[in-house]
Amino acid sequence: QVQLVESGGGLVQPGGSLRLSCVASGSILSINIMGWYRQAPGQQRELVADINNVGRTNYADSVKGRFTISRDNAKNTVILQMNSLKPEDTAVYYCRLYADYDDDYDYWGQGTQVTVSS
Repeated sequence: QVQLVESGGGLVQPGGSLRLSCVASGSILSINIMGWYRQAPGQQRELVADINNVGRTNYADSVKGRFTISRDNAKNTVILQMNSLKPEDTAVYYCRLYADYDDDYDYWGQGTQVTVSS
């Protein structure tokens, strides 16, 4: 089993920044992908960014140039630095840890609310 604990959400004005953190614990496979997804009210959950264990990253077009994902493998932590936030970034943000070679190894955090509003 794996547990994911997110932190760092909150309320921020447009143009502001937030930093989300996710710490994984439990049975962590060395080859894995950690990522951030978001879900706005009435919308489907969507990928924001992910990063594999060797640092290859992938971003949604809507956040490229504004968000940066990074990870610390020794601490089983993934960070999402969000800059130049827009109201449309408002959503619940979820951390995910999975292995693309094992369908059963797929874990989600509880989510953290990010609200961008003046």
